[in-house]
Amino acid sequence: MAHAELQLDNQICFRLYTAARLVTQAYTPMLTELGITYPQYLVLMVLWEKDNQPVNDIAHRLLLETNTVTPLLQRMEKLGIVNRKKGEQDKRQQIVSLTKKGKEMEELAYAKIPAGMGEQLSACPLKLEDYFHLAQELDSIIKTLKK
Repeated sequence: MAHAELQLDNQICFRLYTAARLVTQAYTPMLTELGITYPQYLVLMVLWEKDNQPVNDIAHRLLLETNTVTPLLQRMEKLGIVNRKKGEQDKRQQIVSLTKKGKEMEELAYAKIPAGMGEQLSACPLKLEDYFHLAQELDSIIKTLKK
């Protein structure tokens, strides 16, 4: 090969892509038990942190466009997990809030997901502090590329 920079083994992007895909795949059985997808889980985590948020704020927090988040929220509303209503100050704005079912899902997720992911990663030689360091490094990459 003429350009070593183009070899797959030399690509950080391939490692990030593969790790993200495999982590999402590892979540799937636990999320299936809850009746949700990984993107829906991300929305729920945002709303568990702070309920009653505008769609734009949720999209911003997830680094997604509103036209990506809106259909996701529509499906979640059909599942009875969230409600959407017009904003009181700005009627063009949609406010998303958790239903009782959506709030109850936090405890169900807490009971299954952290321990389940810990179990799946237990064979990995990384220590807990390594994961915190990795998160900081990934945050730096995200911050740089987000500009």
